[in-house]
Amino acid sequence: MSKSSFDGLRIAAFESRMAREMTRLIEHYGGRPLVAPALREIPIQDNPAALRFGARLIDGQVDILILMTGIGTTTLFEILRLRHPMSSIMAGLTQTAIVARGPKPVAALKLLGITPTLTVPEPNTWVEVVSTLDEYRPVKGLRVAVQEYGTSNLELLEALRRRGAEIFPVPIYRWALPEDTGPLKQVLGEIIAGHMQVMLVTNAAQIDHVMQLLEQEGTTAQFKEACEKMVVASIGPAASERLRHYDLPIDFEPSHPKMGVLVKECSEQVHSILISKRS
Repeated sequence: MSKSSFDGLRIAAFESRMAREMTRLIEHYGGRPLVAPALREIPIQDNPAALRFGARLIDGQVDILILMTGIGTTTLFEILRLRHPMSSIMAGLTQTAIVARGPKPVAALKLLGITPTLTVPEPNTWVEVVSTLDEYRPVKGLRVAVQEYGTSNLELLEALRRRGAEIFPVPIYRWALPEDTGPLKQVLGEIIAGHMQVMLVTNAAQIDHVMQLLEQEGTTAQFKEACEKMVVASIGPAASERLRHYDLPIDFEPSHPKMGVLVKECSEQVHSILISKRS
């Protein structure tokens, strides 16, 4: 067995856009992948919340804009430019503190020629967003727009409200279950049957949808029992937070929240983790 090898273990994952890359990574490190999407991304084409935000921004009625994702940032400005000249958008932004949650929103802003006021450090959870703002200035009485992704981050919104901010969420895209849930049901069935040794979680919303489907099928308890006997690997703090919410184990988290690092480092430690869990 090489130091960095799953050595034939069966690996479950729930990737959508990166399914091929995930499959290749697992195979590269000696695993047998079973990958099925848990998410379907639905763009909000006619987005009244984004258009209301645009009007407020241009009127100077946004004190802080929190950008949570790269694709959400890009889509938000695409929507705004359908209604407003870029010069008006930029004029509005000069009166607004822009908070980027990590490198992806920063990169999206850079393509637009915009530099964020604040960049949230790793691990880029809502906790770091709030602490970054706390260090910057009190938000009491300020008008704070939050570009959302998938489901609302209720912890972030509540933390800002407790500090006295006026919050208005700006949802850009949302997650739905795949139109065909057959492949996902198959993976979950294999996990429940005890046929999978590792489960890789790369997005917090994946777990929301997995648990939603399990509840529909009436197999939540069996799934949780199966997870206690396998290695549950989380890509980072946001996914781990969601796993804890459902009382699921977190056996491994990589040194850096990247898919390639997750698979490589998990392959290096999986056997010792399995031995420990089974003993």
